Amino acid sequence: MDSYNEVMNQINRQDDWRKDCVNMIASENIVSLSVNKAICSDFGHRYAEGILGGRDETGARVFDRFYQGTKIFDEVESLAMSLSEKIFNSEHANVVPISGAVANLTVYHALARYGDTISGLSIPCGGHISHTHISSAGVMGLKEIPYAFDKDEMNIDVDKTIKIIAEKKPRIIILGCSLFLFPHPVKELRTIADETDAVIMYDAAHVLGLIAGKKFQKPLKEGADVMTASTHKTFPGPQGGIVLCKEKFKEKIDNAAFPGLMSNHHLHHVAGFSVALAEMEKFGENYADQIIKNSKALAQALYELGLNVLCEPKGFTQSHQVVVDVSDLGGGEKIANDLEDANIIINKNLLPWDTLEKTGNPSGIRIGTQELTHVGMKEDEMKEIAQLIKKIAVDGKSPQKIREDVIELKKGFNRIHYCFD
Repeated sequence: MDSYNEVMNQINRQDDWRKDCVNMIASENIVSLSVNKAICSDFGHRYAEGILGGRDETGARVFDRFYQGTKIFDEVESLAMSLSEKIFNSEHANVVPISGAVANLTVYHALARYGDTISGLSIPCGGHISHTHISSAGVMGLKEIPYAFDKDEMNIDVDKTIKIIAEKKPRIIILGCSLFLFPHPVKELRTIADETDAVIMYDAAHVLGLIAGKKFQKPLKEGADVMTASTHKTFPGPQGGIVLCKEKFKEKIDNAAFPGLMSNHHLHHVAGFSVALAEMEKFGENYADQIIKNSKALAQALYELGLNVLCEPKGFTQSHQVVVDVSDLGGGEKIANDLEDANIIINKNLLPWDTLEKTGNPSGIRIGTQELTHVGMKEDEMKEIAQLIKKIAVDGKSPQKIREDVIELKKGFNRIHYCFD
């Protein structure tokens, strides 16, 4: 009983604390009551091992399962696939991966061979670890080739990168990243991909909700062969993954997902994802639009208060992220820790001019607006949050004193918006 009480106490502490926080981690979100109900449903106890077997004479999807008891879940998974294909303009969707990194690994397993080369952004320039040999790509023995990066534009240098791809001929050209302010040059790299017989994989983990809301870019229409993502950042679903692809890659992707990498694929998360897809079909455009408005308002306010917000000449951002160079204010670790003490939750982040040795205390902080938007905050609240950040980061005021202001601000924003309940 003592162990039980301790565990439940920690869970309750987390709930009590985070409801009083301004949560601005760019890779997080919270789900609606309906999504949460799906996650906590009976599907969480079940298995549905098996392979997608095409369609029957009525056009319904057929699943070749190895267990009985899946007839209802088959309909749920079919709905998740159909909604994903519709919302993301995809010829095929696979909802088996249990995370964004596993979705990337699924593509590597399906479309590359051990020892192949891939190309993507380096980690300091915003590339995700799963795009490198230290993570998922390393499982496949893949060797990464970094792109040229324009630090002023905070984006890929297209002309120099085309030359790199022409010379190195990577098997997979990876677009999308973790430090993601602006759309990536999918159209611009399509020709060189064709010339070198490469596959373009777009990792939409951070911007999937913005894509669903038609406010960022349309990677598959612009020339990507495959789009991977996690389902819980700007997209307000449960933690999980997805692979969307052209029809010609369907069989390889499906076989890589199951039986290649996964057996049971967390049915309750697929159910929750289905609910979130329905929410985004109805409310996604308004939600994505407000996320970007909030990001721009926050960035502008921080800039006017004297913080070194990146990309002012470009309007700071076109996504959910705002990036600030705080190297003159003690570095990313100091600022992130001080803000956490005030219940403002952000993360430290490497910037393109940092080396990996600066991972402990990098130059930057990364701020996301998607969760605060989900609880109904708008531009006025972003300006207020900017003032609170400035008081700590610039003015050096005690985080403990600012915490009360943060708690008071958050009191009015504990209900989920852009959903059916």
